Amino acid sequence: MSRVRHVKTDQVPESASGTWSNCLVIGNEVVMSGMTAHPASRDATLDTYAQTLVVLGKLRDLVEAAGGSLGSIYKLVIYVKDIGDKDEVGRARRDFFRAPYPCSTLVQVSGLVFPELTVEIDAFARLDIDLQAVE
Repeated sequence: MSRVRHVKTDQVPESASGTWSNCLVIGNEVVMSGMTAHPASRDATLDTYAQTLVVLGKLRDLVEAAGGSLGSIYKLVIYVKDIGDKDEVGRARRDFFRAPYPCSTLVQVSGLVFPELTVEIDAFARLDIDLQAVE
């Protein structure tokens, strides 16, 4: 049976009323909940590009707290409210990651948990890989 480690970081606090964990490590796999730009999105009006950068920053902070690096993230599933925002999401990914980029799925959804949110991202990572070391 694999050991499970609950990862917490002050950079991505868990909701006191939440019924989920932001990040678990199971063996070498880093499992993260879908991330949004909340609460930053409540404090300021953020377009999809800015929201995507906030989300990617949260995912980086979680994977680093788990003992990995940005290169440990190998797959993204991105949910957008408007598929027309795909270019802004792509621009944020290019500004955040470098090649080879994580594999990715992009889908349009009818809504997210708060009305001002335009993007949510699930990320998959492993502590035993580094995409930045790929030849």
